[in-house]
Amino acid sequence: MPESPAQPSPSPANPRRQRIETMLAEDPGDVFLRYSLALAMDSDGEWEPCLEILEDLARGSPAYVPAFQMSGQILVAHGKIDDARRALREGIEQARGQGLDHAAAEMAELLATLGSAGEHDS
Repeated sequence: MPESPAQPSPSPANPRRQRIETMLAEDPGDVFLRYSLALAMDSDGEWEPCLEILEDLARGSPAYVPAFQMSGQILVAHGKIDDARRALREGIEQARGQGLDHAAAEMAELLATLGSAGEHDS
C-alpha cells in the first residue's frame, strides 16, 4: 500500500527516524519525540533543520533545557562558535532558572572549552 502524501518521507536508511515520525504524527506536541527527531535529523546530516527544531523546543514554555546543550554541540561541530556560545549561555540561564544545576554545569564546561576560538564567526 503506498504511503500517504501527508506522511513525511524519511530516509529508508533510518528506521528509527521513521518510527519517531510515525509517533509524532499521532502526538505532535510530544517534546521528547520532537527532540528525538532533531537528533535523528542531525544523524542524517540535516543539521540545519535539526537546529530549527531545537530552537523551537528551547523557546517552549518551559524551555526544554537539553535543546540548548545539543544546539551548542551541533553549532560547535559546524564551526559556528559564537552561535554556540549564545545558545550555551542562554541554556545555562534557563537551566539554573529551572533548578537543573547539573545541566547548567555541563553547558558551562562546554562553554569554557571554547575559550576564544572562533570569536565573531557568524
